[in-house]
Amino acid sequence: MVMPSVRARALLDPDFPLPLELPFTSQQAAAAGVSRGQLSRLVRSGLVRRMIRNAYVAAQAPDTQLLRGQALALVVPAGCVVTDWTACWYWSGMDLPNSHLGVPPLSVFRPSDEGRLRNGLVTSGERWFRAGDTVPLTGDLAITTPLRTACDLGRLYRPIIALGGMDALMRHAGFSRGQLVGGVEQFRRQRGVVQLRTLAPLADGRSESMGESSLRWHWLSLTHLPAPEPQVPVTIQGITVFRIDLGVEELRYGAEYDGERFHGEEHRVPDEGRRSRLSAEFGWVIDAFRRDDIYGPHETATTRLPRGVASARQRLARSTFTS
Repeated sequence: MVMPSVRARALLDPDFPLPLELPFTSQQAAAAGVSRGQLSRLVRSGLVRRMIRNAYVAAQAPDTQLLRGQALALVVPAGCVVTDWTACWYWSGMDLPNSHLGVPPLSVFRPSDEGRLRNGLVTSGERWFRAGDTVPLTGDLAITTPLRTACDLGRLYRPIIALGGMDALMRHAGFSRGQLVGGVEQFRRQRGVVQLRTLAPLADGRSESMGESSLRWHWLSLTHLPAPEPQVPVTIQGITVFRIDLGVEELRYGAEYDGERFHGEEHRVPDEGRRSRLSAEFGWVIDAFRRDDIYGPHETATTRLPRGVASARQRLARSTFTS
């Protein structure tokens, strides 16, 4: 094929030999005349995005649940059940942290009586499912329901990331915290149920990102601090003018997660201006946290949050603000 010029075109146009609105595999691309090297260059240039392992789509295709299901149908072996983070991605669009740096294996299982799945694309094996735990995805593929997916994440993954997936599933799939808590005991004596009992009551669909959920996990682990509320509104005459990722309204203390996608260097000035207004006009103390403040052995959240709460208490004692 004649490769599109990266400089001449903002996006792939109809001359591209594959449908622009559908996902495709590298094998399908090769059959259409797009070599692996050409496909890699299209991905690097941003004209094509890789959705999951060996499933690609034109950059302009909207990210929808339908599109995600079509991608899974291309690469998941027949007769399998999509689970865990891959199911979370299908239902909510959220995947594991750092998945943009290296596409993670798919989480795919066979029902426990059909033998272990072995495939280089997936990390999987066998798993039991109760009636109602799965729903058809497409053809002979199935996927765990949002509620079962949230329970599996809460059982089987580190709390700091599991909570983010549970929050996202609650936000996008619309089940309640009561439903989640009510489903915990079906896993009695199963691996991870003790952790699930802790996490299920904490899940909150108001959280808007993995980083925000992970920051909330750190905050909630500091039991001597007042618990935060997600998406605290700041109002003027009943109209919401700002929302703070996490906060304690009585103290006017907030903590926000500045992810790389929406809070890069080009956003620094407006971010600082917004927080200056929150401080000067509304009396809020706001601490901003980035990825390294939350994840890894050198996280600073568990030391900065107590200092921030103390600072807000001191400021509140010195001044009176009205909103």
